[in-house]
Amino acid sequence: MTATVVIPGGELLERFSRSSGPGGQGVNITDSRVELRLNVARTTALPEPLRERLLARLAPRLVDGVLTVTASENRAQLSNRRAAHERMTAILAEAARPPGPRRRATRATRGSQERRLAGKKQRGAVKRNRGRVGGRGDW
Repeated sequence: MTATVVIPGGELLERFSRSSGPGGQGVNITDSRVELRLNVARTTALPEPLRERLLARLAPRLVDGVLTVTASENRAQLSNRRAAHERMTAILAEAARPPGPRRRATRATRGSQERRLAGKKQRGAVKRNRGRVGGRGDW
């Protein structure tokens, strides 16, 4: 069973600015770049355990508890708004996933250890045989 969380539009903050790069006639007059923000630390739309998980997993991306996503790849503002919302949804869904199963510690087999050591001995022998062949001393 999966739970669906809906974040109200009032908790999302959209900011528009001029996008960099080529854009033709409207490049200097159209605010097509979209910056979408969600204050993860203060949102009331998320249950407390989920909010704590998001804060922990998104910690490197958060600035003062705020997740920011930008989109400026399209020339149309509406397309960039859709892209920013999709990107925010994907980031939140990935961070909200429950953790995977814990790794069970295992030991290397005797055969794998012996193969590893044999490979190291062979490599050492190759390097040892790279010495000078003889001759006039230092080159």
